[in-house]
Amino acid sequence: MARRMFVLVFAWCLTAGVPFAQSQTPHKSGYLTPPKEIVDILDAEPLPSVTVGPQRELIVLMQRRSMPSIEELSEPMLRLAGARINPDNNGPHRAGSGIGLTLRTIASGEERRIQVPQGARIGAVSFSPNGNWLSFTNTRDTRVDLHIVDVATGQSKLVEPALNSIASGCEWLDDSSGLLCGFVPARRGPAPAAPRVPTGPNIQENVGKPGPVRTYQDMLENAHDEALFEYYFTTQLGFVDAATGRVTTAGSPGLLNGSPSPDGKYILVERIKRPFSRLLPYSRFPQDVEIWDRQGNKVRTVADVPMGDTIPINGVITGPRSYRWLPREPATLLWVEALDKGDIRNDVPHRDRIVTLAAPFTGEPTERAKTEYRYAGASWTENGAILLSEADRATRTTRTWVFNESWAEPRKLWDRKQQDAYGNPGSPVMRPGTGTILQTGDWIYLTGQGASPEGDRPFLDRLNLKSFETERLWRSDNTSYESVVGLLDDKASRVLTRHETKLDPPNYFVRDLSGGTKQAVTHFKDPHPQITAAERMFVTYDRKDGVKLNGTIYLPPGYKKGQRLPMVVWAYPREFVDADAASQVTGSPHRFTTVSGASHLLLLTQGYAIFDGPTMPIVGPGETANDTYVQQLVASAEAAIDKAVELGIADRNRVGVGGHSYGAFMTANLLAHSDLFAAGVARSGAYNRTLTPFGFQSETRTFWEVPQIYSAMSPFFHAHKINEPILLIHGEVDNNSGTFPIQSERLYMALKGHGATVRYVTLPNESHGYAARESVFHTLAETVNWFDKYVKNAKPATTSSR
Repeated sequence: MARRMFVLVFAWCLTAGVPFAQSQTPHKSGYLTPPKEIVDILDAEPLPSVTVGPQRELIVLMQRRSMPSIEELSEPMLRLAGARINPDNNGPHRAGSGIGLTLRTIASGEERRIQVPQGARIGAVSFSPNGNWLSFTNTRDTRVDLHIVDVATGQSKLVEPALNSIASGCEWLDDSSGLLCGFVPARRGPAPAAPRVPTGPNIQENVGKPGPVRTYQDMLENAHDEALFEYYFTTQLGFVDAATGRVTTAGSPGLLNGSPSPDGKYILVERIKRPFSRLLPYSRFPQDVEIWDRQGNKVRTVADVPMGDTIPINGVITGPRSYRWLPREPATLLWVEALDKGDIRNDVPHRDRIVTLAAPFTGEPTERAKTEYRYAGASWTENGAILLSEADRATRTTRTWVFNESWAEPRKLWDRKQQDAYGNPGSPVMRPGTGTILQTGDWIYLTGQGASPEGDRPFLDRLNLKSFETERLWRSDNTSYESVVGLLDDKASRVLTRHETKLDPPNYFVRDLSGGTKQAVTHFKDPHPQITAAERMFVTYDRKDGVKLNGTIYLPPGYKKGQRLPMVVWAYPREFVDADAASQVTGSPHRFTTVSGASHLLLLTQGYAIFDGPTMPIVGPGETANDTYVQQLVASAEAAIDKAVELGIADRNRVGVGGHSYGAFMTANLLAHSDLFAAGVARSGAYNRTLTPFGFQSETRTFWEVPQIYSAMSPFFHAHKINEPILLIHGEVDNNSGTFPIQSERLYMALKGHGATVRYVTLPNESHGYAARESVFHTLAETVNWFDKYVKNAKPATTSSR
């Protein structure tokens, strides 16, 4: 397929006269390279990731590589039940991106390099609850290793059994003595060989039960796939001693993962069982939920969970779900059970009930609470108060209640619209390493984005759980974007923050709230000053129906005021239930612009203005937003272009549009239903909604309920109207729900059949997002070429207005 497409693409370039971007002599493989300015930016070392230790004295910096090579992406891959497996090492097909680890003391800045293997591919970095140990994984060619680091010395030790990291990760015990992990079983034989001759037909059957299933990819297809799934997912649970690295197995291998109780004496086990599905990922296969003792003996079966193929749209399973250990109890399990048969269309006084069961697990579960809406999570303060949340799909409402330690005396803390960013009170600050909310006296702390009409201004509040009084302790100023990473003492007098501005990359600081001072902890340099030099402006404007919109316009370095530029609009639509929520400003004009991968912002180096993230709200009450999708989409795009033209930035005749995934869907629709744009670039999109008949994005009505909406929204149905050039790019192994590569293939054929100007590029071994250096470079080269020919060099406007 890849070779055939390259021949077609290369021949098209010769006959149509499409130039390669500057310095784009293709490699023998056929991959293109974008202009040097783009290559230099993407090859720069990315900023490290930062993890804060639970004692709030240390951070660990993980140095990362920029991009893997196409050679690495071409390692063997099995696509089984929604998972992508490298059969050579029994790990995920894409390995971690870390290449080095450094411990840094917050107070002094002293650093210690952690010993890591040469050529490491590091992932899953995690501190023990007491902060004395650090664990990480390293992906090798033939196995995935677990390493444990002594934080005091920086010395690491290898745990000998190979991890089975596709089926079960590692979880620290509360006492920090070790971890519970899933390992590849000892003395496992070779993988099942594919049969040379089929043993029979592949059969699927349904007997009279509705089973609305969204379009998943990488599903099991035959009996051999099922055998491979069992082979690679079979896991041996084991406890790892942090001090010695010794592993003590628990129970027998199986298709399972486990979570240890807070006292470390029990394991909550979820065991997958047959029959398997050809339509669902493994997370929705039948399973037994069990409690084991530390030796692996079954103490109790909690639930026999059936196949998840009959769950109603927007529904949940009918039996126990949302299992978790209570963080303040030695061994008490909580779970939730639906009281509406899992279907929100059923009119009942309560949707869910919450129950608990304590060790030794011999009695009956105790009902603790019922929720009028669907259960949306619970958390505990370290003094025993319980914060329980529920959410209503129909009204997009969320409520949070405060219970005492005995699950009594519920009081309503918050009742708000889920999409009301301005009214978001924030999230409780957790005590590091404990799984509980930090509480000082009657007070807990809250951090949030702080959305406001002037943009996001993160904050730190404290909340009194008796009076519900809220006090603001700190708020980011209006010249930067600074957020609280963690509290450095229980009184929140000192906090660790992450600070950035338009010109300064994110760095970490210790901020003294009482003294008003701050001290730098990190000193990361700008990885791409070429992009930082670009001027940008945060703009607000109105759609013709009165909905307020906003976005950021980037101007290339050296821009002269009043100069009209070719412009690219890059966006992603979102659904809202009301205009007030859709009109709220989100994001900040003061954030540092971080560029990685095939970012559209790299077009700034080629002289384009970029209208980045102009809001494209689709508004309608309940489930009706998409009833006027096309009209609202075109009106939002028109308003964005009008604003850029009004500011003297854009040349109306030289505006392109682009997007990825749902943004690609948007791009094709805008070209089909308007003449606002000179050309478009659509990456990894879905264009025919009849191929996603049981819903997509936030649309939960099925094709059979509203066929007119599915057809009106599908650019495939309107391919004959697309009369502007469009570039289609798609990863050949896209695993995102609904965006099968056939979506782009069929749209290409439809456009070709109607004589459109279209180019179709598929990227070997790439998924929904593009990872390999060669693929990223090629995508950018194609994009530069396309917009240069059809936007930058389009006939310029003769006047400054429409």
